[in-house]
Amino acid sequence: MLKFISLSLGLMVFSSCSSLKLDESVKNRKFSVHPIWTQRTTAVENQRYRKINRMTPVLAGSLLLQGNAIDGLSAYSADDGKLKWRKKIHAGVEPSALEFKGRTYVAASDGFFYALDSKTGNEIWSVNTKSENLSEPLLDDRSGILYFVSSANVVYALEADTGRQIWIHTRQDTSQFSIRGGPRPALKDDHLFVGFSDGSLVSFNAKSGSVIWENHLNKNKKFRDIDSSPLVDGDRIYVSGYDDRLYCLSIQKGDVIWKVETGGYSPLTIVGTRLFYPTSSGELWALNKENGDKLWNYKLSEGLATQVKPYKGLIVFGESQSSLVFLDPESGKKVGHFEPGRGILAAPLVDEKKSRVYFISGEANLYALEARWNWTPLNSYIP
Repeated sequence: MLKFISLSLGLMVFSSCSSLKLDESVKNRKFSVHPIWTQRTTAVENQRYRKINRMTPVLAGSLLLQGNAIDGLSAYSADDGKLKWRKKIHAGVEPSALEFKGRTYVAASDGFFYALDSKTGNEIWSVNTKSENLSEPLLDDRSGILYFVSSANVVYALEADTGRQIWIHTRQDTSQFSIRGGPRPALKDDHLFVGFSDGSLVSFNAKSGSVIWENHLNKNKKFRDIDSSPLVDGDRIYVSGYDDRLYCLSIQKGDVIWKVETGGYSPLTIVGTRLFYPTSSGELWALNKENGDKLWNYKLSEGLATQVKPYKGLIVFGESQSSLVFLDPESGKKVGHFEPGRGILAAPLVDEKKSRVYFISGEANLYALEARWNWTPLNSYIP
């Protein structure tokens, strides 16, 4: 069994009070970040060892679904944060969930994969994976097949309606240590791409589970994991190893097109021609997606960056030991930030129509913020 190493993504102690900090606007505009509501996601206050709360919130109609790594998954009113239902799950939920047509699919730390009614939290079906699950699921809505990876390096393909197993693939890993995490599979036509803790990226036939090709990318002796979810763009796929490199490969054969000599942990994001890369060296890079050339880099004061999300012409991400940060994607200049205390380990969820950003903090508190240009809150926020 692999011994998981939990990254030190947010152990610095901040003041118990949240604070709001706004930078001067650029080009004579003011960008405002205003807290709307906050909710503790645990049933009771956590007095034990801090866990890695890294689930991105999920919108399900008027509900906001949020899991924590302590005791379960809950649903809140996205408008005002009122609790609607709570499902108790031993050891909680770390990876992000998937919501589709009134059902929520989530891989949990209690060794089960669940399909829940999104409105009530009632269980529809569950599958015992016999190991904790750290990977966000992927749904192919054409075939109705769910894909996810357990922490035991087992790939599951399940029928979304019933949970019936279609195929599984088990991969052996002889390494003694692994970074805690798991990549979300990626899909292109009938090709499924999965990264493993042995440093390999594998292309499967999505319907049968047969291997099409594999490339053993990270051969480092310590942390060989590919925990950054593969990202498909056209005929290319991008993926990184924690203490290895960022790779751009061809989808058809897995050949390396270019690589960058810095590892990464969080998922990648493409906006236009730019690839935003949160590195394991504590920086966020903007790269030309065609050739990997660096356009700019943003240095975090401490910790690692979460996955980047586009938001109203900006980009937004969390710092594992500090703030939610808004940057100009062209220059990498900071526009504004919000500090919840004890960092942010999960990528934020954005709702541009309502000018909202949602995220869970390292302390398992769920925040709803309003963020936009040329707007000032009616009531000043006092920390």
